Amino acid sequence: MNHSELFESIVSKRSFLCVGLDSEIEKIPSFLLKMKDPVFEFNKMIVDATHKFAVAYKPNIAFYECNGAAGWATLEATVTYIRRTCPGILLIADAKRGDIGNTSKMYAKAFLENMPFDAVTVAPYMGEDSVTPFLSYADKWVVLLALTSNKGADDFQYHNEDGIKLFERVLSVSQHWGTINNMMYVVGATRAETLNDIRQLVPDHFLLVPGVGAQGGSLQEVAKYGMNSKCGLIVNSSRGIIFADSTESFAKIAGQKAQEIQFEMEGYLSERNLI
Repeated sequence: MNHSELFESIVSKRSFLCVGLDSEIEKIPSFLLKMKDPVFEFNKMIVDATHKFAVAYKPNIAFYECNGAAGWATLEATVTYIRRTCPGILLIADAKRGDIGNTSKMYAKAFLENMPFDAVTVAPYMGEDSVTPFLSYADKWVVLLALTSNKGADDFQYHNEDGIKLFERVLSVSQHWGTINNMMYVVGATRAETLNDIRQLVPDHFLLVPGVGAQGGSLQEVAKYGMNSKCGLIVNSSRGIIFADSTESFAKIAGQKAQEIQFEMEGYLSERNLI
């Protein structure tokens, strides 16, 4: 899936929603625990209820690999199910990998070759040679961490040297490693006004924006400051959708929450004459 195809998906669904599958077994409805693979059954029901309203899914790998081989089996079952039932959807591995060349090559192989992901989140701290292996796959994406939504972002990402913040340097330097067809950036929603400055540096790239919903980010502000002529946004919501209800009606409620967000997104797309 390239830049144009992703925009076509957004226009078709009138949505730029990504559903984050941060599926903690401690938080899923208790009636699922009697099943052979409770987390997979939870994910399957969430996907069935939300796929009409979403253009992407983003399993957070930590919630699976913490359970060892069984967790990886759940992840593989989940992404295989999504790929089979939602063939046109963007599938992002929220893995936050990044290491020296040979190690990154193996990480890239794991997520972009041996598993059917379209994209993987990558940490840029070790520089270009740690990112390049992920960019060697045709029609796949690197989602580079630029400005995160957590409180600790202040520790390093806003460090200012010679009038340039660290996250700004990440954006300006790294955009030359890839193109708008194989690189997008993680930019947190909790300080949406910074998106205006970010768009001066990367006007055409897609931005993956976490932090809307449970973390307090404003979808309206994200759209106001971050949207470009091809939308340019993939906005993630995890807990606000998947854990909106803990009863046997959880999937129905998740679908309703996803539809509410999609409806709001449709309004912003319409305001920009993108649909």
